[in-house]
Amino acid sequence: MLTDYAPLADWPRPPFALPHARLNEPPRGARVTVAGLVLVRQRPGTAKGVTFLTLEDETGVANVVIWQKVFQRFRRAVVAGRLLRVTGRLQRESEVVHIVAEEIEDITDLLDTLLAPDGEG
Repeated sequence: MLTDYAPLADWPRPPFALPHARLNEPPRGARVTVAGLVLVRQRPGTAKGVTFLTLEDETGVANVVIWQKVFQRFRRAVVAGRLLRVTGRLQRESEVVHIVAEEIEDITDLLDTLLAPDGEG
């Protein structure tokens, strides 16, 4: 029987990025990759060394939690990157979804390809 929806197990796996609008599909604890422009970086003094990022892609936003150990490992990307690819574990509480970062890659150089005609960059 054919249906109009994709089965829940049919979401992109790392290293392929999951569009932010589809973050409701993988089960809690699933390993996912997201990519997007950095909208917000927050490192509140009350968060005990945790950094929070908000990334945006063409489908929505993703909230990323970066523990201090991961922050130290990927410090340059977190601090300077404008376009990031983040791989980590999906955390879901009711309607609130976060990705707890395990790996962070600065892919800012790909922004230049957006301006190039016919994908030349």
